[in-house]
Amino acid sequence: MKKRQTIHKIKEVVPGSIADEMELEPGDAILSVNGCEIEDVFDYHYYMNEEYLTVQVQKADGEEWELEIEKDFEEDFGVVFESSLMDEYRSCRNKCIFCFIDQMPPGMRETLYFKDDDSRLSFLQGNYVTLTNMSSHDIDRIIKYHLAPINISFHTMNPALRCRMLNNRFAGDIFPNVRRLADAGIEMNGQIVLCRGVNDGEELENSISKLTEYLPALRSVSVVPVGLTKFREGLYPLEPFGAREAVSVIDCIERWQDRLFAQYGTHLIHASDEWYLLAGREIPEEDRYDGYPQLENGVGMLRLLQEETEEALREDRENTDGDVACAAGGRRSLATGKLAAPYIRKLYETIKEQYPQAALEIYDIANEFFGERITVSGLITGRDLIRQLKGKELGEELLLPASMMRSGESVFLDDITVKELENALQIKVRIVESSGRDFVNAVTGK
Repeated sequence: MKKRQTIHKIKEVVPGSIADEMELEPGDAILSVNGCEIEDVFDYHYYMNEEYLTVQVQKADGEEWELEIEKDFEEDFGVVFESSLMDEYRSCRNKCIFCFIDQMPPGMRETLYFKDDDSRLSFLQGNYVTLTNMSSHDIDRIIKYHLAPINISFHTMNPALRCRMLNNRFAGDIFPNVRRLADAGIEMNGQIVLCRGVNDGEELENSISKLTEYLPALRSVSVVPVGLTKFREGLYPLEPFGAREAVSVIDCIERWQDRLFAQYGTHLIHASDEWYLLAGREIPEEDRYDGYPQLENGVGMLRLLQEETEEALREDRENTDGDVACAAGGRRSLATGKLAAPYIRKLYETIKEQYPQAALEIYDIANEFFGERITVSGLITGRDLIRQLKGKELGEELLLPASMMRSGESVFLDDITVKELENALQIKVRIVESSGRDFVNAVTGK
């Protein structure tokens, strides 16, 4: 008898579900569905979607049950497994010259040092993966189940250079797999972390040119500048981009955007907001962002915030027949990263034109924790906020962007909690979500 490789133990059974009716319990395990062994979460959902099922179960005491089930198509079976992937997470095999995790200080929580490169997280959470630890079997399953979109960290389309950048002699071998995905119609998004003097200039031009070969399956590609912390001792010597280099990157990308839009009706390649702020250029018009497919990579976030802020102000005028007033008086403060602070000030002035009673002091926070080359809001720590805001005039409320928080929690990267921040600064903290409506409401005290 063939030895089963994986046993998927049930952690919870949803009350009233099919599994509950079948008298399954935590500690039981799913062995197979319709005679097919379950490798991970994708196999499970693919086979469990069917209307007629034969499910092989191993009870906690070792007894095996065979359940025959009739259900609605795609009806949930009703179990939660010990691992969301129903398998171990795949760690990264690369040693990228730009890896942010390698640039973190010691002593932070253990999960921050885990380098994931698991293609399944690309579909479930939107993570970007290098494809370097994917087999032909993995590609077969993506095509079989038509999983999409998959988010790929390309970085360069030069195979030899990709091997050097990722410090992996197999890193240049991914392109046949990318071609298979494109030919199968699997939607893809791409990412290029640009390193000065490494994959910029002619290499960037070459990468963009070769990436167009994957249209229309390739939906978008972002170009983001490498993040450099002060903890780079012993690592590859990388230099930050300045205003002049940022202008060159933008000019290259916009030339390609114009050419691609004329030929294919898509701009495809997108510069992250950081480039425009570094260059002192105006953020592009909304139409250039193709519906914002790369927001998670910081592409178009400021344009979308401006559009949503202006829309929120229009709605307020329409709902009050043009007679608007600030919902609440008093002064407030807002802390943000140094890069975005000038742009946030402009948006505040726009709000103040309509709400003259709004009073907001904006503080741009230097990133002393990671180093002042890190200027984005999402990497500001609680300790830096406390050190730099202590004794400042903060008004009645301190506004902080939600990007500073760990996902779904009120905790900063350095494990300082919002409550601890409030106690240290003796002020109420309000976490502001990313939409323009949330920004307007926070500034006006609604």
